[in-house]
Amino acid sequence: MIKIFIRGIFMKEYTSKVELTSTIKASYQKYIDEFENISEDLKDKRFEEVDRTPAENLAYQVGWTTLLLKWERDEKAGLEVYTPSENFKWNNLTGLYKWFNKEYSYLSLAELKSILNKNISDIYKMIDEMSEDKLFKPHQRKWVDNSNKTAVWEVCKFIHINTVAPFGTFRTKIRKWKKLLLQKN
Repeated sequence: MIKIFIRGIFMKEYTSKVELTSTIKASYQKYIDEFENISEDLKDKRFEEVDRTPAENLAYQVGWTTLLLKWERDEKAGLEVYTPSENFKWNNLTGLYKWFNKEYSYLSLAELKSILNKNISDIYKMIDEMSEDKLFKPHQRKWVDNSNKTAVWEVCKFIHINTVAPFGTFRTKIRKWKKLLLQKN
C-alpha cells in the first residue's frame, strides 16, 4: 500500500480489491465496536467538547455510505447522478450534515448500526462486482468525474473517503465522547 498526500491528508493508494476491503473491515470494526457499551438513553447526550452525539456520529456514517451506494446504483441504472445529493452542493456540506441528522439520528443506536452494517455489506458487494479497472483507474464512473472538477480520482478513493477515513476520525470523536461521559458521571 502506498500513501499519497492530497489536500492536506494522506490518502492510501490501494492496489487490490482485497487490500481495500480488508482495510475497510479493520477500520469499520474498530469504529462500530466503540458503540457496544453506549446505552440507548445516552444516544442524544451532547457534550460541548464534542461536535456530535452518538446518534449523530452514526447518522453521518449512514448518510455518506447511503449516498455512495446511491451514486453507483443511479449511474448503473442510467439515471443522472447528483453529488453530493440532489438538494445539496459541495459548498453546503453543513446543510447536508443537518439533513443526515434529521433523516437518521432519531433512530435507535441499534437501528443505525443495522443500517450501517447493511451499507458496509453492500459496499463490499459493490467492490466485488467492479472490475479492477473500474475500481482503480480514473474516468470509469461519471459520478466520480463530476464530483471533483480539480483532481482526477478513482472509485476506490471515493470509497476510502466515505468509509476508512471517517471511521478513523469519528472513532476518535466517539472515544472522546465516552471519556467525557466517564468524567462527568
